[in-house]
Amino acid sequence: MTAIKATKIGARATATLLAGTMLSGMAAAQTAPQTAPAAAPPAAQAAPAPAVPAPVTRTIKSIRVQGSQRIESETVMSYTRLRVGDAYTNETIDQAIKDLLASELLADVTIEGVETGDLVIRIRENPVINRVIYEGNKRLKEDKIKKEVKLAPRQIFTRTAVRADVARIIELYRRQGRFAAVVEPKMVSLDQNRVDVIFEVHEGPKSKVRQINIIGNTVFSDSKLRGEMATKVASLTHLMSSNTSYDQDRLAYDQQKLRQFYLTNGYADFRVISAVAELTPDKKDFIITYVVEEGPRYKFGPVSVDSAIRDFDDKKLAAALSIKEGDWYNAKAVEDTVEQLSETAGIAGYAFADVRPEFQRDKDTLTMAMNFHIAEANRTYIERIDITGNRQTQDKVIRREFRVAEGDAFNTFLVKRSQDRINSLGYFQDKFEVERVEGSAPDRIVLKANVEERANGELTLSAGFSSLEQFILQASIRQRNFRGMGQTVSASVDYSTYSKSVELGFTEPYLFDKNIALGGTIFRRDYNAFNYIGSDRSTTYSQVSTGFQIVAGVPLTEYWTLSGRYYLAQDNVTLDKASFYTNGVCDPLKAGRYYCEAVGNRITSLVGLTLTYDSLNSRIRPTRGQRLSVSGDFAGLAGDVRYLRARANADKYWNVGGGFIASVSAEGGLIHSLEKASGPGIDPVRITDRFYLGEPQFRGFDIRGVGPRVQRINYTGDPTAGTQLLVTDRDQIVDDAIGGKAYYLTKAELEIPLGAGAREMGLRPSIFIMAGSLFNITRPGKTIEFAQAKDTNGNLLYNKDGSPTLLPKDNFIKDPSGNQLYIVSASDPTNSGAYTTCKVGYSASATAPCVGTSINAIANSPIAPFFERYVGDTASPRLSIGFGVNWNSPFGPLRIDVAKTLLHAKGDDTKLVTFNVGTQF
Repeated sequence: MTAIKATKIGARATATLLAGTMLSGMAAAQTAPQTAPAAAPPAAQAAPAPAVPAPVTRTIKSIRVQGSQRIESETVMSYTRLRVGDAYTNETIDQAIKDLLASELLADVTIEGVETGDLVIRIRENPVINRVIYEGNKRLKEDKIKKEVKLAPRQIFTRTAVRADVARIIELYRRQGRFAAVVEPKMVSLDQNRVDVIFEVHEGPKSKVRQINIIGNTVFSDSKLRGEMATKVASLTHLMSSNTSYDQDRLAYDQQKLRQFYLTNGYADFRVISAVAELTPDKKDFIITYVVEEGPRYKFGPVSVDSAIRDFDDKKLAAALSIKEGDWYNAKAVEDTVEQLSETAGIAGYAFADVRPEFQRDKDTLTMAMNFHIAEANRTYIERIDITGNRQTQDKVIRREFRVAEGDAFNTFLVKRSQDRINSLGYFQDKFEVERVEGSAPDRIVLKANVEERANGELTLSAGFSSLEQFILQASIRQRNFRGMGQTVSASVDYSTYSKSVELGFTEPYLFDKNIALGGTIFRRDYNAFNYIGSDRSTTYSQVSTGFQIVAGVPLTEYWTLSGRYYLAQDNVTLDKASFYTNGVCDPLKAGRYYCEAVGNRITSLVGLTLTYDSLNSRIRPTRGQRLSVSGDFAGLAGDVRYLRARANADKYWNVGGGFIASVSAEGGLIHSLEKASGPGIDPVRITDRFYLGEPQFRGFDIRGVGPRVQRINYTGDPTAGTQLLVTDRDQIVDDAIGGKAYYLTKAELEIPLGAGAREMGLRPSIFIMAGSLFNITRPGKTIEFAQAKDTNGNLLYNKDGSPTLLPKDNFIKDPSGNQLYIVSASDPTNSGAYTTCKVGYSASATAPCVGTSINAIANSPIAPFFERYVGDTASPRLSIGFGVNWNSPFGPLRIDVAKTLLHAKGDDTKLVTFNVGTQF
């Protein structure tokens, strides 16, 4: 046989590895033209068949291997059947060559010495791969390609492996929707029979779905059916959608969606005859065509239940079903009914009840009779409860949340409730489920709680700088499952220009392993209230609160809980003396009467009770259930303040289908003082105990942006010249929110599902509408009285716009009761310069007698004229609508809301965008 000689390739010279036709598969061999066979001669005249020569048989005298570099001669021989002393023929030699080439270790093989029996096997080994290089792959990362291909450094190079890897890479791009992708393999020869393999990738554009055609539909329009599909046509309306690319799996899913849509609308005979996806010649787009057969529409016929379980009444079960005779047939309703009957059987203790729907189709009357057969089953008892996966959390923390115990009759409802309570702990993975498996006997069941613990420790350190808050420092640590016993320990420190606080807390949910929760918090909070004048933030009053709170709770039933609390705190409210005091006394003309009334040091001693109903499936992120809370507080158990306060909250969640979660909530509060007002225009409920409403509770409004407020508007111009005008620019108005004694707030929200990628990121968008109000306080007394200005002749003065010119009627300084204050004369060596209500002499209070003979000067303040108005005290609803996004970000829960205010009262501060970090909604 003649050896095949390979052409030499220069070191590091680049050449195309394989021809294009070999990459995509060998071209079909051309078939020789066929002609009609000649007529066979008669049997009598048939020529005798030529004799086939017998194969020549020789004996192998010796075998040598030449050309091997890495492969041992014995290895080469092991792939053949040639052995010294054995007989061989030409066919034997041909088969040996085929066997050696099939090993994929050799690039070329020849066998010499066939005539003499001294065989020489000359081989040329396949090269070893030095490197595998990918070029042009931008959309598909190299590490993802490497997981799929077989070629790798230090492996033997073969053309078969290269072709297979090219096909794998192209398939990866097709999964991404890039059907125009082309991969060209090349190699660079190196010394020592090594090569570098290069895959040049031309990714091409992503193949989009240009058109979706539906043939055979008459009841529903093409657009309606396309709307039911996951695949979307590439257009401007679907610019951001990832479903506009072709996906074979999605095509099958869409067929299932079409069947589901028709079956839920009564078309029980619907079928998809064919679904074809055609790639356009330029390989840029796909055209998908569905051929469907709708069939007639059916209604439910007689609906019955056939139960082999004796405890069930068939007629009562059938009467309780949601589907009725005469309704349009709905396959989804049938599935829900099966689940409903299974749940009913489970509540009765039959864990493995088999419910099978039986269909009886009548094509003449177009009805579908339904019979739900419940197979005979044994009442099931819980053999044991297995808990696995809890490395830190103690078993008892999980077991005490189970509403069933070992030996109890199985109950689907109680098992589901147990599952919800464990989810609400927040210690384990989302969507935890209690698994049910058969026990050691037919009437036994094992409940398996395979939990996956999540990190329950939270450490937050943050620092920043704000134009309003200046330097900000926040640090907190919280452990929600301390020592694996379900205890919560927390500590936090906040510091900024306008707020400072330190807080420590501890909660034991099961005191002495009894179902009694006990917790406590000690704190010190330093808060500075503020208002805005233009873009400048101005501090009004400072409030320092130091105290503690103890809370205890006991369950009354599975869903009802009663908790009590005791709160003791000292509140010290102060105003900046340099800004708001005159001669050591709070000046209402500078601060406003409502702030001067709040100044002081008071102790609050408060006891309260809260009654709560909670059936939420999760306290972390509920999707169904409801929660109702009613609380009452009494302040006056010793201390300096006395009031009653009541609050109520209600929330309801439900899954409306398709991953959409709807929720409604309402809350309200009322506070009533048990003290009498100390003077006219003074509310007995102090400003720091009132309710406030705005950001973040009421989206669409600023912090404390809703409710009663006092606005101070300055005058400008010369009153004697008739040019005095009010400054109406909102940025120049001093706006002080003073709270309210009653409020209400309602919200309706719909959470919108996103794709799997967005869900993994923790993104949860929603749309909402909110309504609420804050109101009901005593109208504050006027800080200053005004009268119409007159000239020196007593004539009234008017502004250029025709409005009367106003001047302060007086700018005298008065005490909170409205008594005029005087400044003690210097002739009194003891009380000189002090404020008193005595025109002659001195008295520390308005009720004490005046002592002394000094003639005192009336106290007044050189304050520029201003107009003060009281606004916002109305129960009329404020209304806002908008959308927001919750994000479980790496640095804590974050929410961004965009809300448009539709209704607001005079004086309310609206806000379009709200941004909150670290608040759970």
